[in-house]
Amino acid sequence: MGISPLTSQLCFGFGNQVDLMNSHFTIGICQIKVAGDKKENLAKARAMINEAATRGSQMVILPEMFNCLYQESLFPAFAEEYPAGPTFQMLAETAREEGIYLVGGSVPERDGPALYNSSFAFDPRGRLMARHRKAHLFDVAIAGGISFQESKTLSRGMEITVVKTALCTFGLAICYDIRFPELARLMALEGAEMIILPGAFNMTTGPAHWELLLRSRAVDNQVYLVGAAPARDLAARYLSFGHSAVVDPWGRVVARADEKETIIYAGIDLALVAKVRRELPLLHHRRTDLYELKKKQ
Repeated sequence: MGISPLTSQLCFGFGNQVDLMNSHFTIGICQIKVAGDKKENLAKARAMINEAATRGSQMVILPEMFNCLYQESLFPAFAEEYPAGPTFQMLAETAREEGIYLVGGSVPERDGPALYNSSFAFDPRGRLMARHRKAHLFDVAIAGGISFQESKTLSRGMEITVVKTALCTFGLAICYDIRFPELARLMALEGAEMIILPGAFNMTTGPAHWELLLRSRAVDNQVYLVGAAPARDLAARYLSFGHSAVVDPWGRVVARADEKETIIYAGIDLALVAKVRRELPLLHHRRTDLYELKKKQ
């Protein structure tokens, strides 16, 4: 399809206007309780995005697999092709109507014979800014805990996704991607001031690692880290931990949900990113004469 991250494109905002001289903006994270009916999920997402925009969010973020229950056997039936799929149409139209940046969590995406766990981000004109396909697939078997194998149905993404907008430059990753610090560091080195992570951690890994990983990657890279999770449904086969959160570049949790369906809000201050990086210049203190990290071409 030829879609790639628009790492050099500056996407200017309309609608909820962005002052390019102002380093402050508001994000809204929609922690949706996902149902088994796609139309119901899309309608709920649309309503929650509207509420977040009405309350002043200039960027709204949805959770991983927001239109589909997190169950590998369901991914093929729920998968859509871009741009004709109803989920993509809803996201583009909603971003344009609300005048916001919209990060569409993630959905099962079909591209020819392959399926991906993909996040699509749209600008305030409803134009696609970037697509991130989950690079690290969740294949685990934890004794006494969870067993899951995304690779049964999904293919791996092959891109590091960094998007430059009029609000900020952000990296985009999905769930299991957060466990690989090399990915987040490369995003920071490409200019990311915020990393957005739609993620559906479960009741085994969530209590142990969700907030720990968000805070670690935020501190490692001196970025805002935004974790957008689905709400918990006790009737579902896969129990989401929930607890969407926003962590600042100093590692402080500035907004946090519980397990229930909700919208949380956070103010993003890019001056804080600059301050932390200036006062504790760890990105400049890397020993590039001793070790090297680079993206493959």
